[in-house]
Amino acid sequence: MEVIDLRLQGLKLVKPKVFKDQRGFFLESFQQSLYEKMGIECPFVQDNHSYSQKGCIRGMHFQSFPGQAKLVRVAIGKIYDVAVDIRPYSPTYGQWEAVVLDDQTHHQLFIPVGFAHGFCVLSEEAHVMYKVSTPYEAKTEKGFRWDDPTIQIQWPVEQPLVSERDQQAPFFNQIETLVESLR
Repeated sequence: MEVIDLRLQGLKLVKPKVFKDQRGFFLESFQQSLYEKMGIECPFVQDNHSYSQKGCIRGMHFQSFPGQAKLVRVAIGKIYDVAVDIRPYSPTYGQWEAVVLDDQTHHQLFIPVGFAHGFCVLSEEAHVMYKVSTPYEAKTEKGFRWDDPTIQIQWPVEQPLVSERDQQAPFFNQIETLVESLR
């Protein structure tokens, strides 16, 4: 396994060893002790599975307190995965970074607490699997608009499919007081 530190502090691209032959492939998608040795030291307590169609954008979501780290991978399909640094003390506060995750490379994105997360489906469909460090809690679920003009994420789709909830999410500058709880 190879772990690459990305531009925004704490974000990591995980490249697992994939063993391929004429039958298909095998990979170990998670082993806690190995991930801890590679600097991903949070306990994961819940697994989630999301299915989406081409052009769908989900995001930008986060848990306000106690926060939620994620380990994201794609079982089927291809996505443009985005994380935005919402840590007010960070030198990269308000900046975003994106990676492509797919079912061919099997790369994963580790997103620590203090980031908002979203993705866009590039393939006809995508099954996105992700581990989280704290259980989902509706009252602490927060988000901001996927097309926020302050953040300026460059999404690879012109007419995305977006839920009503995500369309009506507040703008980034409206959630800054919520972000203060991440200090």
